[in-house]
Amino acid sequence: MFPKPERHDAGFTLLELLIVIAILGLLGVVGVIQLTGYLGGARTDTAKLQLDQLSTALDLYRVDVGRLPTTQEGLNSLLVRPTDVARWRGPYLRKAQAINDPWGRVFGYKFPGEHGEYDLVSYGADGQPGGDGENLDISNWSERN
Repeated sequence: MFPKPERHDAGFTLLELLIVIAILGLLGVVGVIQLTGYLGGARTDTAKLQLDQLSTALDLYRVDVGRLPTTQEGLNSLLVRPTDVARWRGPYLRKAQAINDPWGRVFGYKFPGEHGEYDLVSYGADGQPGGDGENLDISNWSERN
């Protein structure tokens, strides 16, 4: 009665599918690499902003107490009153995590400083002095900040 329709192979070959999967895989790898670089730069920028916040908190501490925290008292004195401090009006930071750099380590603090009145530093992703990119040291004395 009705003529049998011609059969056309509609679909993709295995080779075509493999090529598409390979291309998608390459795009995914490139995207992850770019995203990782972006996140590293964002953490470095965050560390710079945190250094400014810590500097402001240290200035407020000095106004109230009459001096900066000692190296032994450290940045924790911005959150909790040291035992021998009478005119402390803190806490000078809203969150305890504010003394940690974006990689989860406490910012380095030294008073008196070797580079200025006091030194604040984050050693970047690797936690070691020196480095570039995400391992770059962020400090209140560095000209690269």
